[in-house]
Amino acid sequence: MKNSEIAKLFEQMAIYLEMKNIQFKPQAYRNAALAIETVDNDIEEIFKKSGEKGLEEISGVGVSVAEKIIEYLKTGEIKELEIFKKEIPVDVETLSAIEGVGAKIIYKLYKELKIKNLKDLEEACKKHKIKNLQGFGEKSEERILKGIEFLKQGKGKFILGSVIPIAENLLNYLKQSRAIKKAVIAGSYRRKKETIGDIDILAISNDSVKAMEHFIKFDEVAHIYAKGETKTMVRLKNGIDVDLRVVQDNSYGAALLYFTGSKEHNIKLRELAIKKNWKLNEYGLFQIKNVEAEILIVGKIEEEIYEKLEMQYIEPELREGKNEIELALKNQLPKLVEYENIKGDLQLHTTWSEGENSIKEMSDYAQKIGLEYICITDHTKSLKIANGLDEKRLLMQIIEIKKLNSKLENLNSKFTILTGAEVNILKDGSLDIDDEILEKLDFVGAAIHSNFNLSKSDQTERMKKAMVNKNIDCIFHPTGRLINKRPGYEININKIIDFAKKTHTILEINAQPYRLDLKDEYIKKCVAQKVKMTIGTDAHHYSQFHFFGLGVSQARRGWAENEDILNTLPVEKFLKSLVKNK
Repeated sequence: MKNSEIAKLFEQMAIYLEMKNIQFKPQAYRNAALAIETVDNDIEEIFKKSGEKGLEEISGVGVSVAEKIIEYLKTGEIKELEIFKKEIPVDVETLSAIEGVGAKIIYKLYKELKIKNLKDLEEACKKHKIKNLQGFGEKSEERILKGIEFLKQGKGKFILGSVIPIAENLLNYLKQSRAIKKAVIAGSYRRKKETIGDIDILAISNDSVKAMEHFIKFDEVAHIYAKGETKTMVRLKNGIDVDLRVVQDNSYGAALLYFTGSKEHNIKLRELAIKKNWKLNEYGLFQIKNVEAEILIVGKIEEEIYEKLEMQYIEPELREGKNEIELALKNQLPKLVEYENIKGDLQLHTTWSEGENSIKEMSDYAQKIGLEYICITDHTKSLKIANGLDEKRLLMQIIEIKKLNSKLENLNSKFTILTGAEVNILKDGSLDIDDEILEKLDFVGAAIHSNFNLSKSDQTERMKKAMVNKNIDCIFHPTGRLINKRPGYEININKIIDFAKKTHTILEINAQPYRLDLKDEYIKKCVAQKVKMTIGTDAHHYSQFHFFGLGVSQARRGWAENEDILNTLPVEKFLKSLVKNK
């Protein structure tokens, strides 16, 4: 799959276009990049099967973007981007990943100080060259250094959403071989960690030599570290390492348990086994007769190992070595929310603001995938870059949604479109839409989109002020973080969770691949305090409804059950819960 390669190139295109002060196009390329990176299908296969029209059916891919995809697939480069690179020879991919370093800053640093890469920038900061530039200062220099440190911490980690398409494609490819009877991805991928360091695949094979030969012929393999009969290690073109291990059928469950991890979880399980005079490793659970004799108890099926250790089966998302084993021994693990439990999407955007589909198109697709309701939450007026709606346009949108709901009723459809908005929280905590208009909406989310550099106490009070407003049902992406890109604004999340309980404000689990905001540890705190949450895809195109899987995985890692997630409710009960909660 060339998806990740093309996505990176379009991100670079967006940055160069911003350097040149070209309007609208940068966001178009960013939307296309996200869609291409997270689409399930191989973009090259889409082109081979359906040509340019097939590409244009992908979220955010219009005629111009499709032409550049085709150019890259045929020639291995995009001429316009190569011209940009010669004109401004900087590492835009790395520099733009630093919090607070945008396209215009990169351009200024290059023009003024000839900074081309991360090393140049770090040296310039440490020599205090940045603070003397017009528009910068000592605080700017400090923020850039902090951003560099954050970037280094995330180096070598890939966001889950970008790994899923290529991992599943690789898994399907492996299963095409007659030499492979069964294959599964283990490791942090199976535990659905928000970032993945590498991919661990286990397989049962009737011919391990042929299985390994098939594996290394995968199109995306860029380098082979080592190749053997039971283990082969490669690096893919997108930079992620993949290990394939062939295991025996009677050890498959034990190997899956061992290689899924976490390390802390496995250590605790082994300690339990030792107390029973047993031994647990990647080959199975064994009874120890003497120093030389061991008898296999179980190993073929993972669930049987937990059963023999007299505990509940522990879902992979919970295996972090916290208190899951202790609770499993008491049969007290939560019944985690499932993907099929979600009945509605409570954050999505349409052509009324910065989305790419009409309300009807979003509604039609939501019905197609089995949702019972959606809420339209376009941005509001102070977010001008997103073509935010003012009061007048919000009222017009309410009228359109009522008309669409009437048509659905006439068709005897039980599907419902709710009215809503993603209201901007201003610097002082006030909202950018009048209360009398917000009162008319079914569901209102509020979010911070600016002034990220306030102190922790000021940022916390800013959000709390918005939460007091009786018209605000939910806080969208509460911490503002972008995984591997920025750590989020300074905010006392514990105080926000406490205040959410006090004000009956819902907190969102945003399912966008780069957000997954709330973090799992904060979700767990919400569950403990009975603070209600919702999962929203933040979809800007109907294809992004599939982000729900990421949101549900994040909720499960936070130990959330159905009762913790309000959009597991049917629409009538959901709306009643809002009256009860606020």
